[in-house]
Amino acid sequence: MPISPAARPETAPAARPAAPDRRPRPHVRPENAPRPGPRVRPDRAPAPLPAPRATPLLAVSGGQLVAAPRSAPATSRRRSRPSSNPYLRLLATPGARAFTAGNLIARLPMGMLSVSAVIMIAGSRGSYALAGAVTATGLAATAVVAPFTARLVDRFGQARVAVPATALAVLGSLALVLCVHHDAPAWTLFAAYAATATTPNTGGMSRARWAYLHRGDPAALHTANSFEQAADELCFMLGPVLAATLCGALFPEAGTLVGAVLLMTGVLIFAAQRATEPPVTPRTKSAASPLRTPGMPALLAVFLATGAVFGAMEVVSIAHAGGAILALQAAGSCAAGLLYGSLRPARNVHFRLLLCLAAMTALMSLPLLAAAGSASLPVLGLCLLLAGAATAPTMVTGMTLVQRATRPEQLNEGMTLAVTALLGGIAAGAAAGGWLVEHAGTASGYTAPMSAAALALVIAATGGRYDRRRRT
Repeated sequence: MPISPAARPETAPAARPAAPDRRPRPHVRPENAPRPGPRVRPDRAPAPLPAPRATPLLAVSGGQLVAAPRSAPATSRRRSRPSSNPYLRLLATPGARAFTAGNLIARLPMGMLSVSAVIMIAGSRGSYALAGAVTATGLAATAVVAPFTARLVDRFGQARVAVPATALAVLGSLALVLCVHHDAPAWTLFAAYAATATTPNTGGMSRARWAYLHRGDPAALHTANSFEQAADELCFMLGPVLAATLCGALFPEAGTLVGAVLLMTGVLIFAAQRATEPPVTPRTKSAASPLRTPGMPALLAVFLATGAVFGAMEVVSIAHAGGAILALQAAGSCAAGLLYGSLRPARNVHFRLLLCLAAMTALMSLPLLAAAGSASLPVLGLCLLLAGAATAPTMVTGMTLVQRATRPEQLNEGMTLAVTALLGGIAAGAAAGGWLVEHAGTASGYTAPMSAAALALVIAATGGRYDRRRRT
């Protein structure tokens, strides 16, 4: 059917563009447009602006828009560079400074309490014999109790055992003060001071933390052991001076009271650092005592003879020139320990121990030569300074061997056994040195520390050969 023209769809004509409105309109600045700045003449151009900072990245966190820098600031990049000083690198370990501070506070009383007890008891009862017997009893009790305390630390953790053990030791110190102040019977002094034997070995616990934090890194462990030995020397150098000052300037009981407060405070700070505490490893029933570990008996015998060096040197030097001169020996040991820690660790640690013991034997002859030749006091002090330079490297190397010979779950017990042997040697050396001073004179008394060092060298040499033959 044809479509009529009227029914065909018509195409809509194109719309003409509207004529532009030429009427003047008021100027309206867009809302976000920047305001025009003042016109600047070319001859008065402003100084160039500093380079813009990097635009931060935008991100959504927790439903909020946050900005983060594209790159770390230059200061953080500078801080990330490792220090060339091994001790600064060591203390940069996360959590190391906190437990080190607590450990140093708790370790300082180790050089204070025995001196304070002697001054307090001798001043009250007028008997140095009674004061020496009381402190000797406490030392013997520590030699018996300390390994069991360390075994509990390995089994249940440092914080769970160290805090109550320290609290019991502090109560013993306070009981001793009360017994002396109220003129209690003499046997109460022995009982009170024996209660201080539960004091944990904070130096051993600190070394155990370093061993856990830097396991598999012999260089860091070498530096850590050197640092701990230097800290020991520093505390035993400052502790007696602080104790004598407090007891003389305030009252006889002040040294014991301050030492007890420092001990409890330091252990609480140390135990609060749980992030660096070594985890407790369940001990199997078949695990033998560290005493049965190959090489451990010989090492303990070396520590026993080395302790005799310290005990004899202390008694003989006090009798010959007074106690203040011993600070030079401790200062030499502290400086040598810090220098030794900056060196590379030895590949053959046992051979390094033999070298250290040989050097200690040779250097211990210097005070003997000075005293026998009636040298002046400054010359004797210089000889003691040089003699002390060999003690810290010897102790550091010996502790390294103890750590290697002990199972990880028995580390505190192994190091406490070494400290116990050292204390036993100090007692034996003090007795031998005192006998020589009384029967042969102070100059001949210096043969005791030199002989003890030579004995330690012989034990280390023969013990190492025996262990190698048994292994083969």
